[in-house]
Amino acid sequence: MTQSIPIGDSDILLAVDVLNDFCPGGALAVPRGDEIVRVINILAQRFRNVVLVQDWHLPGHLSFASVHGKQPHETIELSYGLQRLWPDHCVQDTWGAAFHEKLAVPHAALVLRKGIHKEIDSYSALYENDRKTPTGLCGYLKERGFARLFLAGLALDFCVRYTAEDASREGFAVVVVEDACRAIDVGGSLDDTRQSLATRAIPSIAANDIG
Repeated sequence: MTQSIPIGDSDILLAVDVLNDFCPGGALAVPRGDEIVRVINILAQRFRNVVLVQDWHLPGHLSFASVHGKQPHETIELSYGLQRLWPDHCVQDTWGAAFHEKLAVPHAALVLRKGIHKEIDSYSALYENDRKTPTGLCGYLKERGFARLFLAGLALDFCVRYTAEDASREGFAVVVVEDACRAIDVGGSLDDTRQSLATRAIPSIAANDIG
């Protein structure tokens, strides 16, 4: 029997984008995205420290396909590199940008909003898509002495993946709780994610592996 991973004061759970627009019925629904809500609620009870991450776009955000007269999932070249275009989603102060109604993590100490700049997208909870403009979360984590980040949420192959990569690059130990994530899987993005995590030696575990 596999021994569970003990959780201490230097560990923190990041629940990424558990939002209406990424769940069934939303503008950018991740298949079976709502299935993770119960898993995260149970998982969060094992952590003293939790951060909720919230996509929070202005209307007319540069990542929206409608802004460019293109179809969702087409790609364009922007100043910071290749950008996949998305349906309008998680627009500030709308139902789609709100946390799923069944998400219950009352002891979360911080809600980190990302994607707030109209001219640049933000998958990672730590950096905008130029990979150098900080969201402020990295400083928060380091100042409070967190050393290991457990990641859950939506979507595994975009916002969870890039958060994991940036956190690893910043020197944090990173663990992906895979059954507390779901993937959208476009253009081979899920396979690319698995390869990226393996290259960085970022483990993927089950929620039941955590003590």
